[in-house]
Amino acid sequence: MNGYSRISSLFLCCLAVLSSVYVRADELAQRQRGLAQSTMKKGATFFHGKLASNGGYVYHYTEDMKTRWGEGLATPTQIWVQPPATPTVGMAFLKAYSATGDEYYLDVAKEAANALLYGQLKSGGWRNSIDFDPKSKVAAEYRNGKGSGSNVSSLDDGQTQSALRFLIQIDGALHFGDNKIHEAAEFALSSLLKAQFPNGGFPQSWTGPVSQEAPKKASYPDYDWRNEGRLKNYWDMYTLNDNICGYLSETLYEAYRVYEKPEYLQALEKLGEFLILAQMPEPQPGWAQQYNYEMQPIWARKFEPPGVSGDESQEAIETLMFIFRITKNAKYLAPIPAALKWLDKSKLPDNTLARYYELKTNRPLYMERSGEKYSLAYDDRNLPDHYGWKTASKIPLLKKQYGEAKSGKTELVPLSLNELNETAASIVAAMDDQGRWKSTFQGERLVGQPKFKAGDVYLASELFSRNLVTLAEFLERTKGN
Repeated sequence: MNGYSRISSLFLCCLAVLSSVYVRADELAQRQRGLAQSTMKKGATFFHGKLASNGGYVYHYTEDMKTRWGEGLATPTQIWVQPPATPTVGMAFLKAYSATGDEYYLDVAKEAANALLYGQLKSGGWRNSIDFDPKSKVAAEYRNGKGSGSNVSSLDDGQTQSALRFLIQIDGALHFGDNKIHEAAEFALSSLLKAQFPNGGFPQSWTGPVSQEAPKKASYPDYDWRNEGRLKNYWDMYTLNDNICGYLSETLYEAYRVYEKPEYLQALEKLGEFLILAQMPEPQPGWAQQYNYEMQPIWARKFEPPGVSGDESQEAIETLMFIFRITKNAKYLAPIPAALKWLDKSKLPDNTLARYYELKTNRPLYMERSGEKYSLAYDDRNLPDHYGWKTASKIPLLKKQYGEAKSGKTELVPLSLNELNETAASIVAAMDDQGRWKSTFQGERLVGQPKFKAGDVYLASELFSRNLVTLAEFLERTKGN
């Protein structure tokens, strides 16, 4: 055999070995995808089949599925709207449908949508829960369901925003072919736009169009805020509390993406302009939870004083960067450097942020409780345990994202494929033989504050939804690999 023949033979041998490696790798990838798909289907079949009530969901379920928790104990006829409940689960089903094309996911998502349609209020939005028992004290003035009572649509904690965002998504997935879903989404959007103030802000809740106050820049109150300025109807005024603006920005963008109507993009831009106006002047260029029509921080509930908020300030920065990524308009980034500098110097010794900082002095501000009476405090030794008085600092991440935005990057960096592979594998491994992802209570603060004891095993809509979405993303990212 001459030299050329020996080289050719060696090359063909190596090619055969490499080909077998690639075949094995491809087979392994296909097995991983198949395992992810079967895990998703098993989990969704259990969660829908065993836990859905009238197509909807609550936050938590005991392991034996006999007790359900929303914002408190839930009856068998109640479902929850506030995340992470019915809309969160519904959007996870839609993500699974997009990744797999399996009509099962679309069908169960449609059941969740119809449950929300039942509980849409005549004012256009939603409350935190829906009760299918018309005689229940928490039933409300539903457009399509049976009930009477409250007609107050709420933006608190993403209630209306999450329901509407899900309906918009499923309306698009159904190619606008379900008239009831399409009409409900359009009615909700029309009502929402009427609840936006001229300065771009929103109230915490509404029953109809809002008052038309002239836009003003945020300022400090010129009265003794400890004893004056309390307003019973603070919910009618400009609100940032509990990430209202973040949820709204995602919802308005979703409406613009799906329906391609300019009024939804304009509403999103106005929301960003409100956040620019709402930034407090020096020495505290952050944001408050709640403002009056003079754009001054105000009391909300009796344990929520006027103050500049670490939590809402971080959320405002995230929302401004989100709006920048959509609009590419650098004016939405302009408030961020001063706000980041203020947050940096306001960190507590344990590297967290206080929920409230006293106006002008910037001292961390807390509350103490005696019975039903609350009093202001400057230390954290006797905090009531029903509220988040401190929040984790996101400052390093916010600085990184701001730097990326300034350099022209308008997309958030997703998990690397290796990280996604590892996460998907751990999710598959964590499912039990019944199709459940179980959690064990360790005393942590949970949404809705269910009455679990340490060591109790429970099922959570949030964990189910997150796992389903992650596996769907794994399938989408590895498609064709």
